[in-house]
Amino acid sequence: MATQHSRAAARIMMAPAVILLLGWMLVPLTMTLYFSFKNYLPLRGGDLGWAGFENYTRFVTSSSFWPSILTTLIIVGGVLFITVVFGVLLALLLDRPMWGQGIVRILVIAPFFVMPTVSALVWKNMFMDPTNGLFAHLWRAFGAQPVEWMSQASLPSIIIIVSWQWLPFATLILLTAIQSLDGEQLEASEMDGAPALKRFWYIILPHLSRAITVVILIQTIFLLAVFAEIFVTTGGAFGTKTLSYLIFQRVLESQNIGLGSAGGVYAIILANIIAIFLMRIVGKNLDN
Repeated sequence: MATQHSRAAARIMMAPAVILLLGWMLVPLTMTLYFSFKNYLPLRGGDLGWAGFENYTRFVTSSSFWPSILTTLIIVGGVLFITVVFGVLLALLLDRPMWGQGIVRILVIAPFFVMPTVSALVWKNMFMDPTNGLFAHLWRAFGAQPVEWMSQASLPSIIIIVSWQWLPFATLILLTAIQSLDGEQLEASEMDGAPALKRFWYIILPHLSRAITVVILIQTIFLLAVFAEIFVTTGGAFGTKTLSYLIFQRVLESQNIGLGSAGGVYAIILANIIAIFLMRIVGKNLDN
C-alpha cells in the first residue's frame, strides 16, 4: 500500500502538470467571461467600458441565434446517425476475413487524418460542383439535372462532408469492440439455428452499446464546434450558420469582441447541457 510520504511525493510531482492544465483551461474561460461584459471593439475605439448583460441580451435576441442553435443540433444529430449506423456496418464488414484486409482497413480509416478544410474543398470542388463535379456527371449520365449542392441541399451537404470525416473514427472504435466479442457465443447461437439478424440484434448490438456510447459522447463534443467545413463551402449561407459560425461573424466580421465572447459563453452552456443529457441518458450504458 502507498504510504503517506509516497502519496505526498506523487501529488508534488503531479502538481506542475495539474496547474498548467488548469491554467490552460481557466485563463481563456476567464478572459471570455471578462470580455463578455465589455464593449470592446478593437478597430472602432477599443475598450468602450462596461456593457453589463447587454451583450448577452443582444446575442440571444438576434434573429440568427435560435436558427443557428437549430442548425447546430441538426448537423450533430445527422452526423451521429450516419456515423453510428454506417460505422456498425463497416465494422462488421471489416471484421470478416477478406483479401487485402489490412489495406482496406487503412483506406477506411484514412479520411480521419485529412484536415477538415482540405476534405471540405475536395467534396465541394471534385464531387459536389454542379458543373464539373463527379455527382454532376453521374446525374447527367442518367439524364437528370445536376444538383446545386451548396445552395439547394446545403445542410445535407455539410452533414455528408462531416460524416465522411468522422465515420473512420466510429468504425475504428466499433471494430475494436466487435473483435473483443466472444466468438464461442456467436458459434453457439449459430449452431442453435439463430438467423444472422437475430444474432446481430441480441448478441452483437448489446455488446456494442458501450462502444456506441463512447462514439456518441466524443463526437458530440467536437461536432458542436463544426466550423471549417462551413467556412470553406457555404460561408454560413443557405441555412448552414451554426452557433460557432455566428460567433465567428460577431468577432471577426463585426469586430465586436464583447458580443462574440457572450456567444462563446452561450456555446459553453449549450455544450454542457448536451453533455449532461448524454451522460444521464446514454452514458448509463458505461455502468452496465
